Amino acid sequence: TDVQNAFRKREFTFVLQPKCSLESGKIVGAEALARWQNAQGVISPGAFIPFLEKSGLISELDTYIWEAVCRWMRSMLDRGNSVVPVSVNVSRMDICAIDVPAYLNRLVEKYKLNPKLIELEITESAYSEDVDALNRIVEELRKSGFRILMDDFGSAYSSLNILKDIAVDVIKMDMRFLQWNSSNVERGADILETVCNMARILGLGIIAEGVETEEQRNLLLNAGCACGQ
Repeated sequence: TDVQNAFRKREFTFVLQPKCSLESGKIVGAEALARWQNAQGVISPGAFIPFLEKSGLISELDTYIWEAVCRWMRSMLDRGNSVVPVSVNVSRMDICAIDVPAYLNRLVEKYKLNPKLIELEITESAYSEDVDALNRIVEELRKSGFRILMDDFGSAYSSLNILKDIAVDVIKMDMRFLQWNSSNVERGADILETVCNMARILGLGIIAEGVETEEQRNLLLNAGCACGQ
């Protein structure tokens, strides 16, 4: 009941986490992250996302955020502001529940947006489903002009086999790649460089998640990763 009331009252919103050039610090993109803000304050995603996934309502939230981002972007452009591409999440439930390409094409047409401004992060759980079906959806989205990002590369489901089967544009290295200590920092740096070289050979962009320190920034730049979040 609380969730349904939140949708009705438009209590769900989003914040933008920047994606930056590691060399210049310039913001080159952003990811929309869902938040629930009601009279009691801001509710953490960790408190409501698992419930929405279990109750089958996660697609309702995802599509709500997709449209909220498009509406915000249109308002920014109408006021004469420039915008950077914003990525939104596409989950396994979205792929099962709705026609994702048709839905997103209707949104960019409704708000008169260039599809290149809306990037799609396919969450790692989606890759555990029917790869052939997912590949057809990804190809349709790319033909429509959307850029596809493989989220959480290197986590539970992401693998080199997926890169062979699914034509994505960018891989996002899971933040655990940057969680090291004095005993494994050299090994971690070698792995980062290997992943970056692989992305370059495949012609893919690469973004590192969870970049918080100057040390991490320098290590990524030395490994050949130009963008961090």
